Amino acid sequence: QEEKKQLTLKVEELERKLETTSAQNIEFLQVIAKREESIHQCQLRLEEKTRDCSSLARQLEMAIEDAKKQVEQTRERAISRERAAQSKLLDLETQLSRNKAELNQLRRSKDDAERRYESRLQDLRDRLEQSESTNRSMQNYVHFLKASYDNVF
Repeated sequence: QEEKKQLTLKVEELERKLETTSAQNIEFLQVIAKREESIHQCQLRLEEKTRDCSSLARQLEMAIEDAKKQVEQTRERAISRERAAQSKLLDLETQLSRNKAELNQLRRSKDDAERRYESRLQDLRDRLEQSESTNRSMQNYVHFLKASYDNVF
């Protein structure tokens, strides 16, 4: 009778451990999902900045073409318009330079985030594998205890 009680307590304890491990697995999966969403958001921002840079490059090319056409016109108009175009060109180059720097920073941040994510993901995978192995061991042990219990009684 005492042995039966001990086995029952042992089974209950192992089942509680199994539930705890399963809850941890769910938490790990949620963390992975959040990391993946974070990387996805970084990727979206990177794509947006890439589009911005392309647009600014096109605007810069158009501004240069405008400046060339204006130079061909009368001298007074050419000088006035060239100054405006040069100012606009300088602003666009400055903005393009800032956006390129920001794009490079975002790429570095994305690469860094991916490295951290991959490291964390591998760690979580390792922990998940270890947890699953522990679960299997506990399930086998519970099965063994139940079988032993059935054989005893």
